[in-house]
Amino acid sequence: MRRRLLFLLICCVLIARVVGASPPASGYLVAIDGPIGPAMAMHLDKALEQAQAGQAGFVVLRIDTPGGLDTAMRGMIKAILASPVPVICYVAPEGARAASAGTYLLYACHVAAMAPATNLGAATPVPLGGGMPRPQPGGGEPESAEGEARPDPADAAGRKVVNDAVAYIRSLAEKHGRNADWAESAVREGASISAAMALEKGVIDLVAASLPELLTSIDGRQLTVAGRQTTLLTAGARLHEVEKDWRIEFLSILTNPTVAYMLLLAGVYGLLLEGYNPGAIFPGVIGAISLLLALFALQILPVNYAGLGLILLGIVLIIAEALLPSFGVLGFGGVAAFVIGSVMLMDADVPGYQINLMVIAGVGATAASLMLLTVYLLMRSRKSFVVTGEDALVGAMAQVMDYTDGSGWAWVASEQWRVRGPRQLKPGDTVRVKAVDGLTLIIEAVED
Repeated sequence: MRRRLLFLLICCVLIARVVGASPPASGYLVAIDGPIGPAMAMHLDKALEQAQAGQAGFVVLRIDTPGGLDTAMRGMIKAILASPVPVICYVAPEGARAASAGTYLLYACHVAAMAPATNLGAATPVPLGGGMPRPQPGGGEPESAEGEARPDPADAAGRKVVNDAVAYIRSLAEKHGRNADWAESAVREGASISAAMALEKGVIDLVAASLPELLTSIDGRQLTVAGRQTTLLTAGARLHEVEKDWRIEFLSILTNPTVAYMLLLAGVYGLLLEGYNPGAIFPGVIGAISLLLALFALQILPVNYAGLGLILLGIVLIIAEALLPSFGVLGFGGVAAFVIGSVMLMDADVPGYQINLMVIAGVGATAASLMLLTVYLLMRSRKSFVVTGEDALVGAMAQVMDYTDGSGWAWVASEQWRVRGPRQLKPGDTVRVKAVDGLTLIIEAVED
């Protein structure tokens, strides 16, 4: 009897443990690959919303980025800090980097990890349009004639940007107990660091060779997330990778600087073709759509408006060459302005947001070739015979049809014309047109 009771007790305990066992933990994996921009920020927001709705235990950001736009980066950091789901940053795979804006993202995450042979840093902000401070010898301020330090007005805006970035990244470091001094050096001096050194200096929490190793290493770690204590349950967790939907993919393509540049050109030239050929419809429709998409992309990209102005000036000069021939002066000036403006259009110091120089070279070479062809045809036309208008009649041969007392009619260039000339001419004579007087041709006799 006792054996039966013991057996039933063991069965009840086992059943209770099976029934009461919690399901295996699950998490979301978000890939942050390439430049950080509006599309990447939208992708992260969507992933965090899905993780919260799906009651995921954590979110892993797998980062490999050269940096990107400041506004997009700050929006992503706000989303991470406000997320009730723990966010784990993992710079991977080997050879990846979290440069510039990626460094700020790493400092914002609740757990920071890197794979071997990765690096982070070079977080000096680049304000659009320049204005960064010029470093002084020894790192001090420029001095006055009396030897007193004085601010350089030309660098005031740049120093404000750097000081703001330093305060921002230090606040992130202090929130998660990471090395704030190195973070400041990454901003002020553009310092970079390897994964091993980052772990040694307390910049990151651990180095993991793979994602399963990372999840095993941080299992059971205590975190403060959104003001409450949370324990990570990551060992053996199932990961769901969040894919980009078609809207994010479309925005990512649209905000590619080279694509935006090509859309701008397609829009301008499409509208010009419609203006030259009213009623063609197709160039106008395509041009209008392309121009609107380009303007949408340019408003969120690091655009240099001086470069945009040079592009528009170049197009105007090229059009002026076709309407007011200047033997290439206006045309080649327009090509030069167009190419220089294209190079200046995007701020080249913002990582990942430069126009492909081969595209600019191809467009510039095509424009220059068309301009050379136009000038060649213009010069050749000056040496050709006149075939239309009154000037084409002068020197033409004619045959007298009806002639009396120095005037009559003659057959000239397959047309019948009133003529006036010497009195001795008679019908059937071959004559030459000497001049044009209104609707009457002045003729002269032709000797055999």
